[in-house]
Amino acid sequence: MVVTGYCKCGECCGWKRNWYGRPVYAYGSLKGKRKKVGVTARGTRARKGTIAADRSRYPFGTVMFVEGYGYGTVEDVGGAIKGEHIDLYFYSHKQAKSWGKKIQNVKVWKPN
Repeated sequence: MVVTGYCKCGECCGWKRNWYGRPVYAYGSLKGKRKKVGVTARGTRARKGTIAADRSRYPFGTVMFVEGYGYGTVEDVGGAIKGEHIDLYFYSHKQAKSWGKKIQNVKVWKPN
């Protein structure tokens, strides 16, 4: 599986600050709408162990183990996350970039 990293920054999550400093979506169907920074598509706070995945393959609640990262749960989505590709949450942009893009075996436990 392709495994990449992301953080809550605008570059990773597609948001920017509008003219009076509020975070808004930078592009897509929600462009210009208010963005809750650090909140996943499932509505939880992003933290170590949060995984973004293609929900058509891995529904919310799917548990995964990635060597070098540990266990995580699918709680988020991303525009570029399709098929056999997951995105692991990191607290900083530097950590996410240093993870890079890897091809790894991932153990998966789907919810019932």
